[in-house]
Amino acid sequence: MQDRDDEPASGYLVVRASGAAAAAAAMLGEPGPPESIQLLMRCALRTAHRRELAGCRLQVQPVEQGQAVVLLTVAAARLSIGFGELRPLMFQPVRVEPPLRSVFTAAVAQVLAAGSALDPHGLAHHLSGLAELVLRSALRAELSRVDGQQARRREALAYIREHLCDPRLSADRVAGALFVSRRRLYQLFDDGLGVSERIRQQRLELAKSLLTDPAKSALSIAEIARACGFVSAAHFSRAFRSAVGQSPSDFRHR
Repeated sequence: MQDRDDEPASGYLVVRASGAAAAAAAMLGEPGPPESIQLLMRCALRTAHRRELAGCRLQVQPVEQGQAVVLLTVAAARLSIGFGELRPLMFQPVRVEPPLRSVFTAAVAQVLAAGSALDPHGLAHHLSGLAELVLRSALRAELSRVDGQQARRREALAYIREHLCDPRLSADRVAGALFVSRRRLYQLFDDGLGVSERIRQQRLELAKSLLTDPAKSALSIAEIARACGFVSAAHFSRAFRSAVGQSPSDFRHR
């Protein structure tokens, strides 16, 4: 059904686009609606199964004791949710809460148990509806998670700005203020910069604005260092020279 490396981890959903248009978009970077949407999820099932229906396909492949990967492929035209709406879910593991996993697993298990007793046309509609239910539920949960993460990120940035002049400001202080772990804090900033480096850069940007502000020309380098949260003028000068390529005094004069 797929390579072992493509199998979704337990508790996660993977949504993919398939078809010639999707392949062209992937290779050429050109937008194009997919012919089909594929849902992959690991479920507590034991029976291998493959069934082709009008506009959808169900495949169940056992992978280990009591576990199987379910691949449900549905024609995009059968779904009322558009490809553009699905982009937040595409080609990445999406956490699926246990109640939704249970609904999906139970529905597939019932289809397997019924076998040929189910009308193919009605079964195709049933599986398409199941796909839409899972996609809409997962999308709502993912958008809510992302919105919550962005809100927490804004809180962290606001705290950093408000306490930038405090030399004790650190990643641990920010995490404590937000009541999250240090690991969770770093997950909010997934651009590779890190929290400590972000604090340092913001302090240096503040220093640049103070050094170039005529209204602050009476401030000494040591006073600017303190105003920007550096522990000493020497530490400030070293950090500034390393980042800017010249001393704070030379930068001010230029």
